[in-house]
Amino acid sequence: MKFTRVGASVAMAAIAALTLAACAGDDTAPETDTTAEGGENGGGLSGTLNATGASSQEQAQLNGWIPGFQDVEPGVTVNYTQTGSGTGRDNFVAGQSDFVGSDRAFTTDEIEENAFGACAEGSDIVEFPAYISPIAIGYNLPTVDSLNLDAATLAGIFAGEITTWNAPEIAALNEGVELPETAITAVHRGDSSGTTGNFLGYLEEAAPEAWTHGAEDDFPAALGGESADGTAGVAAAVGGAEGTIGYLDASAAEGLQTVAIQSGSDFVQLSPEAAAAVVAGSPQEEGRAETDVVFELDYTGVDGAYPIVLVSYLIGCAEYQDAEKAELVKAYFSYIITAEGQEAASAAAGNAPISDEIRSAAQAAIDAIS
Repeated sequence: MKFTRVGASVAMAAIAALTLAACAGDDTAPETDTTAEGGENGGGLSGTLNATGASSQEQAQLNGWIPGFQDVEPGVTVNYTQTGSGTGRDNFVAGQSDFVGSDRAFTTDEIEENAFGACAEGSDIVEFPAYISPIAIGYNLPTVDSLNLDAATLAGIFAGEITTWNAPEIAALNEGVELPETAITAVHRGDSSGTTGNFLGYLEEAAPEAWTHGAEDDFPAALGGESADGTAGVAAAVGGAEGTIGYLDASAAEGLQTVAIQSGSDFVQLSPEAAAAVVAGSPQEEGRAETDVVFELDYTGVDGAYPIVLVSYLIGCAEYQDAEKAELVKAYFSYIITAEGQEAASAAAGNAPISDEIRSAAQAAIDAIS
């Protein structure tokens, strides 16, 4: 089954960053108040934000949130460079990014161990889900129009234990489908990635006996397979060679064949709505600051839900060293979680808009930024 992204399609490999030029040349933050929705007080800010992070957010940032925010605040330049989540988080710790996008939140241990360069001393950090998307399992078998897989079989494939497409484990899930003898090439992220962490987290929870290799952001290289950097790299590797299979954010899966994943008693094709159903039933993590809105995902799945889901976070400071940066981040984050901002991202990347419950919790965290 082919996956078609909703809205505009832009080749991700062709874009490293987008700069929206400021209409005002003065970087001094004015006294005029502003709101993310615009209105009569909107359009009063000026300055520049530099951010790095998750490649999964690239389409939402470059073709949804940044141009939408410029309509509200034309004097603000927002630069977002996809570096991968791990590098983005490192940059935030080092004070090299005003905010970051990340396909996982900082762990509580990481928060305790690090001082964040842009933040005032002793400041909490702000984290909240801004982008919810299925993690697609793309494959390349021109003679196989549809393919069902479950967690245990995926675990065997990516662990290098199931090596041909006509293996009995795969055949048992695809009755009546003529599967080729083609060797399987499992493609994984070569860079540190929250997409990897989320995918392996799903395998670890849904198939604990089959997947015993952890759920870190770095794929276990000892397991073999082919590595590719970034979401675009995985998409190119899977699209370019028969017999491949790989995991990637659904925003980059246009034109690829995608697997239906077992969830409950069903095999479910990816869709934004099916992915959002997983997050809707997941609780917030305990033991975090009030500005740290992080969800503990339940990957086990229920009927109708697509269980391999990516919840990508925006991360900033509760208190910035630079008050002008704080004002810009606060305005930009506030725009992103509006219905308008979420619709702009969905049109650009095909993700699921956040729920009203998430929006309310995120807005409370954003309101604390100073």
